[in-house]
Order: sequence, then structure tokens, then C-alpha cells
Amino acid sequence: MKQRIRRFHPLQTAKTMAVLYGLVSILFVPVFMFLPGQSYGWMVAILIPVGYALVTFIVTAIGAAVYNLVSGWVGGIEIELEAPPAG
Repeated sequence: MKQRIRRFHPLQTAKTMAVLYGLVSILFVPVFMFLPGQSYGWMVAILIPVGYALVTFIVTAIGAAVYNLVSGWVGGIEIELEAPPAG
């Protein structure tokens, strides 16, 4: 069964992606906290996830809005879904 993604709600999509990428970026915090010569490790531990989430929010909101515009012209992304097995 084929279906199309015709529209993304920009703010909802941006919120979801910002939280997801902010959480994933936490994995990189220990690397930056323990680099030699880094005396501001805790500030980095806070700024990396927050900054990454903020940038992701902005870029995703713009991307979703542009997708909505383009999908009106070309029809959107088509995906094929499989129905769950009966029973």
C-alpha cells in the first residue's frame, strides 16, 4: 500500500528532532569534557546538547516548511507500507 507524505507540521517536527538530536549529542559530551587542556568541561557539557538542539530546531523548521512548499509542486515523498499480518 503506497502512501505519500504531503506535509510536515514544521514546529512539531522541529521540536521532535531537537529533542532527539539533543539527547543523541549527550553521547559526545564526555569526549569534549576530557580533552587535554579543557578547563571549562561542565560548560561544554551543557552547551553541546543545548546548542545542537537549538540549531537542529531551526534547521528542521526551515526544512519542513520548504518540504511543504516543494511537495505541493511534486507530490511529496512516496512510501510503501505493509499491512500487519491478520490475526
